[in-house]
Amino acid sequence: MQTEHSYSTLPAEFYSLCAATPVAAPKWLAFNHELAAELGLDASLCETEQGLAIFSGNQQAPWSKPLAQAYSGHQFGQLSPRLGDGRALLLAEIIDKKGQRRDIQLKGAGPTPYSRRGDGRSALGPVVREYLVSEAMHALGVPSSRALAAVYTGEPVYRDQRLPGGILTRVAASHIRIGTFQYVAMLQDLPALQQLADYVIHRHYPQLQYQAEPYLALLRAVCQAQATLVAHWMSLGFVHGVMNTDNMTVSGETIDYGPCAFIDSYDPHTVFSSIDHQGRYAYKNQPAITQWNLARLAEALLPLLHPDEPAAIALATEVLNEFPALYQQQWQQRFCAKLALTPSAGNAALVQQLLDLMAQEQLDFTLTFRQLSQSLSYAPAPEGPATPISHTAAFLQWHQHWLAQLQLENPKPDFAALQARMDQHNPFFIPRNHQIEQIITQVVQQDDLTLFAHFAKALQSPFVATASNAVFAEAPSAGGPHYRTFCGT
Repeated sequence: MQTEHSYSTLPAEFYSLCAATPVAAPKWLAFNHELAAELGLDASLCETEQGLAIFSGNQQAPWSKPLAQAYSGHQFGQLSPRLGDGRALLLAEIIDKKGQRRDIQLKGAGPTPYSRRGDGRSALGPVVREYLVSEAMHALGVPSSRALAAVYTGEPVYRDQRLPGGILTRVAASHIRIGTFQYVAMLQDLPALQQLADYVIHRHYPQLQYQAEPYLALLRAVCQAQATLVAHWMSLGFVHGVMNTDNMTVSGETIDYGPCAFIDSYDPHTVFSSIDHQGRYAYKNQPAITQWNLARLAEALLPLLHPDEPAAIALATEVLNEFPALYQQQWQQRFCAKLALTPSAGNAALVQQLLDLMAQEQLDFTLTFRQLSQSLSYAPAPEGPATPISHTAAFLQWHQHWLAQLQLENPKPDFAALQARMDQHNPFFIPRNHQIEQIITQVVQQDDLTLFAHFAKALQSPFVATASNAVFAEAPSAGGPHYRTFCGT
């Protein structure tokens, strides 16, 4: 296994060296053998006391140099100048079998210099949620941090009640956030800011190193990465929940799975965070919040863009103004593919008409697209209802328009092939809120990993309908409680 510690070559104000705090009685919850193999880790670590000691923070691995990263963040629009890893430790960077550099981090490993008054721990329930949802996102093709291991700590944590504790080991392209740039910019240390920008370019966007304006190119590249990422979220009905600038990576990966969830009955105003009373991070607001966050990155980069501040602002504004078009292009590609249509403004309007109908009729987001795919197996059907999804006149009229557009683009349509195309972009199941909560209840209250293991295995093929994963495709029962979860873990 090849490990390095390049982040620690940055100036000392970027991080604090910090060891994990040992726990009382750790035991394994899960170990991701597939990811371990990608990283070149010895898979037998999950079968040894040494492995358990490393991933519970009870023993420092010879290849690790634990540190907590410093960063700022706008939290629900309010700037917190000094946040940092309050419960996470970067152990090392692993060069995986493809030559890619990936962080390996413990989350819930005890207090750090950035913990403020927190205990630096994670409750077991959020560890289970992040393990499963991050792995689901990876399987769905979304750039995401991944879960390598999860352990019970054998110790309680105290939130609104006494809860069992857990530690997650996660892997990411990096944990450098928009808030990292904000933190360094507020130090007003221009050499340090330039060093961070150069590091990010070298690590994530090496093709930009020799451009005439590399820092402006960096801003543009992060805008593109975020546009691509958030359009992918939207196409799956995913709501991140807390898009604070400290939760948004410059690599374009999804990270920090707190009050995240997937929409069931479609409502663009859906919010899952219990404290997001104004709907700042609602599903429909995610693209606009992304642009807002990118504006904060642009502000941090201004000293590198041009020595004259008005000129720097003009350059940054030009790039930021490109974001809506970048996002719209990605949105069109994602959503048109879900309906087997060619990306175009006209087809995007057809998609939006469908979404409006789904909201009006409270149709399930995931099931609707999958059932539209199934409807092609008996399309066209002008003599009667062509879809079991909805029998309203408005929906049936939309359905006929969609079939007509498919036939216009495919004069001799092979509906089986079109259905197969759609099924590549519309998952058969997603990690539904009620199912994740059921798994958490079994793990936390009953110490039962049966459903957890079944779901984790099913996650490997979320686009394929099988008898074993059919139970996970079921929508929640009507009239169930509205799902809410919390930011803190």
